[in-house]
Amino acid sequence: MKRKDKEFQEEDFSQDQEAAASNGSQAQEAAASLTEAGFDTRKSYINLPLVVLAGRPNVGKSTLFNRFMKRRIAIVDPTPGVTRDPVEATAFIAGKPVHLMDTGGYKLTRDVGTMEAVMDDLVVEKTIQMIKKADLILLLLEAGEITPEDQEFVEQLRPYWNKVIAAVNKTEGGRGESEAWNYMQFGFKELLFISAEHGDNITELSEKIVGRLDFSNVREGEEEEPPVRIAILGKPNTGKSTLSNRLTHTESSIVSDYAGTTRDVVEGTFRYNGRSCLLLDTAGIRRKSKVKENVEYYSVNRAIKTLDSCDVVFLMIDAQEGLAEQDKKICALAYERGRPIIFVLNKWDTQEKGRTAARKAEENIRIMFGQMNWAPIVETSALNGDGMKKLMDTALELYSQVTRKVETAALNAALKDWLIKYPPPASKTMHFKIRYMTQTSVNPVSFVIFATRPDTVPLTYITFLKNRIREDLGFDKIPVQLELKASRQKWEDRER
Repeated sequence: MKRKDKEFQEEDFSQDQEAAASNGSQAQEAAASLTEAGFDTRKSYINLPLVVLAGRPNVGKSTLFNRFMKRRIAIVDPTPGVTRDPVEATAFIAGKPVHLMDTGGYKLTRDVGTMEAVMDDLVVEKTIQMIKKADLILLLLEAGEITPEDQEFVEQLRPYWNKVIAAVNKTEGGRGESEAWNYMQFGFKELLFISAEHGDNITELSEKIVGRLDFSNVREGEEEEPPVRIAILGKPNTGKSTLSNRLTHTESSIVSDYAGTTRDVVEGTFRYNGRSCLLLDTAGIRRKSKVKENVEYYSVNRAIKTLDSCDVVFLMIDAQEGLAEQDKKICALAYERGRPIIFVLNKWDTQEKGRTAARKAEENIRIMFGQMNWAPIVETSALNGDGMKKLMDTALELYSQVTRKVETAALNAALKDWLIKYPPPASKTMHFKIRYMTQTSVNPVSFVIFATRPDTVPLTYITFLKNRIREDLGFDKIPVQLELKASRQKWEDRER
């Protein structure tokens, strides 16, 4: 597989481009139909029925999930067993909101004694857990020969037979339908022939789904502020999924000692101090030379893309292994986007107790990240729950800073004070005047200072202004972006 030389730059994949090209018209049509049905896609809903997509690997579950969502969320790849953690979201199917969940494939043949076999067991266990909770199970089969995995999985579903809908995928244009009828030997009352990729008979399937669900208890959620979006990033096996499960009080993310367990971005919600939070548990980011599979490459890029939409980043660092160059690369990507960062020293329960050990670990971080002395460091044990309160208190503090807007009058009053206390340097070759300042955005926080001859303003003075903004205006724990632009105001001393 060809990759760009630059380390894991975000990349527009062809599948995402194809989806984006059609998403606009589909979204408009969907929004119109939902409004007529009395549902609003902009609102949240409570007590939604749970629809679980299940089946053996590579039958098209993630493709169907993305089809219902009208955008690409779950990773789709020809490699069997791509999906591991359940991927879930609110989908609007035939005008009705449902809690839709994509699960890992049910594998029968496993290489006993290998780490991959352990992962397969965990995936199957998680899938069965979700099936038990489901209000409706959409069993996805594939046109072709019936496999032992199909047979065993159908038997696993017998106790839940009254909530199963069976659909045979990859039958576009009638392909394989005659052979697909063999699935009737399992006792299905009906089979639906669909194509998740091409959209064949998806409307009929959607109507069957909503016809089997009870929406009487569904109600609109209370209007509230948008959640604080927290992305958990770091190298593999640093405890990201353990932290996600700890904070959400769930087991949504599969946890194992096998590096690379998480592939999709797994979302989880919880409330802390009255504030709604959304966690984005991402795949571990390894060096490019270590990445051998297409699936992991996509997973890593999905993880990096969470930086475009998150509010706070938890950069997970294994206290046992310490820092690595890859941590610096992840940090740089977050910093470039102006995202607040918390260095999370996880597995702290394995280290020496006492303030001396903590101080030494913090010094090592400060040395490696010399330009980010403002970023908080929190020692945690996601496994034991240590440090969770401090971590979340810090996260909400950073969120309040990154969403803070300072009035222009207050900014320029502060600027005037800074210029008096520390006047700009002047010489025959370096002469400029700073006129005024304004804040141009929040999340990320950015400012523009207008000056005469901004190209002559030395970097040391720009650094001074950034430090004053950070320390005097309440942005002391987050990155601040500062741009200098030429003032439109005429000035008469140009040649002096």
